[in-house]
This record gives sequence, C-alpha cells and structure tokens, in this order.
Amino acid sequence: MDGDGLTISGDTFSLTTNGADPRSLDTVVSELQGVARGTYGQYCGLSRAIEAVGERWGMLIVRDLLVSAKSTSELAKGLPGVPENLLSMRLREMGYCGIVEKAGTSDTSGNPQYKLTRYGRELEGPLLAMGRWGSAMLNDPRPEDIITEDSMMVAMRAMFIADAAAGRSASYELHFGDIVINAVIEDGHIETGRGRLPGAVMIAPGPYLKDMVTRRMTVAEAMATGTVTVTGGAAVMEEFVSMFGLPDLEAPRPSRD
Repeated sequence: MDGDGLTISGDTFSLTTNGADPRSLDTVVSELQGVARGTYGQYCGLSRAIEAVGERWGMLIVRDLLVSAKSTSELAKGLPGVPENLLSMRLREMGYCGIVEKAGTSDTSGNPQYKLTRYGRELEGPLLAMGRWGSAMLNDPRPEDIITEDSMMVAMRAMFIADAAAGRSASYELHFGDIVINAVIEDGHIETGRGRLPGAVMIAPGPYLKDMVTRRMTVAEAMATGTVTVTGGAAVMEEFVSMFGLPDLEAPRPSRD
C-alpha cells in the first residue's frame, strides 16, 4: 500500500484501489466475489441462507432494517465501518435474493430507502437467536466498538421473554450512555422506539444489564454499586428484569492448539 492506493497482485492479475484507505480491501474482495462467486454446491437450506446473507455486513444490514426502512446513507451512519460502495453492493445482492426491496419512501435528503421483504423479515427469529448466542462473547467493549440505537432496540427484543410479560403492561425509557431508546410492553408483546418516552419509567442500567438478565447478579447487588438508576426503586427494576433474559452461557475460550 502506498500513496496511490492499495495493490493486490498475483501471478495473473494486479488490482489497485483508489486511495490508501485500508477498508478499500473489503470493497475489492467483495467486487471480485460479486463477479466470480460460486455456490457451496450443497442442496441445503442453511447453505442457501449463508449464500444470501452470510457475506460480511449482511446480517447487520438485516438487523438495522428490522428496526425501520433506511437509505444507504442512513445504514452507513449505523455501520460506519463499511465502505458505502460495499454497502450498496450488499443491498443489490440481497435484493437479487428477494430479501430487501425499495420501500417507496425517501430519507430527508431524498435518497430512496430500503426495507425487508416479507421473506426477509422471517430472518428476525434466527437473528435474535444469534444475538442471544453471541452475547456470551460480550465482555468489555473493544476500542473500536460502538453502540447504536438500532442495535440496542434489537437487543431488547432479543432479550424479551414474551411468556413472562403475558398480561402485563409497562413503558420504559432506557438510557445506555448517550443512547436513549424506549420499550412499550403490552400483554406479552414489545415495541421498541427511539428517544424519550414521556410518562415512562426511566432506567439507566449502567454496565450491569447483562449480569442482571443472565441472573448472575441480583437487582439488589446491581443497585448497590450505585451505577444503576431507576425511577420507582428496586421493585420497579425487579419487574423490568423479570421480563428479560439471556442464557447464562460460559464465555468461550480461545483454543491453544
């Protein structure tokens, strides 16, 4: 890589990106895959699913479109690590597979927005299950990690226990640092949204939400740290936590072999 860009070469080819941004490598590789990608050669539903959404950024695009329709630029704001031309390519590929489609709406700049098709929305269950499974690998955030409104709204849906919320009604305003979302629970159903919700219970769980919903820490223990804030006190927090949960899986350890 030099000032002219990033060069990838082999015995029979040489490709140079425009500019020296290392992320351009993702774009070059994806464009090559877009031209030359084959299949796994497996008559298998899992194989087809991975071909459709298993490429880099695919499931995160699905995650953010589960929250609302978005334009390419709106998706890029929540996925700042993806080059925009790669994002556009993923949307084209997923459109070809019947997973996303034009929403018929535009963002504030007039750019067309995309939404999940009816078939694409069927990914919600598998995606939430993957989020629950992956939560075991969440320790302290890495330096490059960010939290977004969309990721937290989907996380709350992943943690929600419908049976525990049957017959109950509650509204919450949830603060995760600078991120503020809301959740409305009504008889076993949850709706999540952005920003403040007047009249709702305000909860700022600090760093202990995962510990409480995996039952590794009681509400009393979390509140004793002084980093958990809730309007209404411990009883309200107990009620909230009782409707959410994550599997208490042992964090995986890297193999030394």
